[in-house]
Amino acid sequence: MPTYDYQCRQCQHTFETKHRINDPQPCCPTCGGTCTKLILTAPAAHGAMAVGREQAIRSLQPQPKNDAYRHGPNCSCCHH
Repeated sequence: MPTYDYQCRQCQHTFETKHRINDPQPCCPTCGGTCTKLILTAPAAHGAMAVGREQAIRSLQPQPKNDAYRHGPNCSCCHH
């Protein structure tokens, strides 16, 4: 069962609980008030999904410039 994070609308108490995806939202364990589901982090990914997620994250990170790298003499990408 997945773990969900909630925050009470009345007393602002935050807590986590496990339940099925279609189960109703729980009441606050502190005051019994109604709660709002919080989305704090991205869900974990495993297997092939993890590989794609990691590649996407790396593609968004700034890449260090390496001025020492030069293309070969037959490379046409840098010659105008």
